[in-house]
Amino acid sequence: MFYSPYDWLLLPAMALALYAQYKVRSTYERFSQIRAAAGLTGAQVASRLLRASNINDVTVEETSGTLSDHYDPAKKVLRLSSGVYASDSIAALGVAAHETGHAEQHATGYLPLRLRHSIVPLANFGSSLAIPLFLVGLLLSIPSLMTLGILFFAGAVLFQVVTLPVEFDASRRALAHLQSAGFLSESEVGGARKVLSAAALTYIAATAVALVHLLRLIMVRRMRD
Repeated sequence: MFYSPYDWLLLPAMALALYAQYKVRSTYERFSQIRAAAGLTGAQVASRLLRASNINDVTVEETSGTLSDHYDPAKKVLRLSSGVYASDSIAALGVAAHETGHAEQHATGYLPLRLRHSIVPLANFGSSLAIPLFLVGLLLSIPSLMTLGILFFAGAVLFQVVTLPVEFDASRRALAHLQSAGFLSESEVGGARKVLSAAALTYIAATAVALVHLLRLIMVRRMRD
């Protein structure tokens, strides 16, 4: 973003982010090679879990990319990457069930998810304008613009913070449903848990990086007082 005397604060957070990326990819690749005994694909598991939860207005589609799986609440579409959609691996079933957890959150009006959706415009607006406003204020010595930039950036950070309980809850639902429905055995659930825990670490790392950036902006702003 820009250089400051507080750049060293970013090092631990960036190290965590790099480790999280490595962890999620290595764990996903490991359990993508292990087939689940049930023999069901990610798409089949997602469809069955949706029906079991009485969610009949969400479709399951295949999408391109790796680890590009997501639930689209606006179109009510659960999109699974090719490696998940057609795979019967432990990793695929864990990811598919996790995304189904988001659809279940949406259907039941899960409060943190509703809150996250409500602050999406603020987060998008803040992330695009925060740093330019802050830099203009810094270069022109206008503290009020720096403060405004910090406030906008805080909105983007809030989005990251609210994302954490949403993702943790989706994983909790996924593991519970996979085991109770018999899609994964008790020993296989452990593998799915490792995949979802590694994925959760990426969200924790992203939040840590955002919080450190916010702290950095605040400290630079205080230098101008």
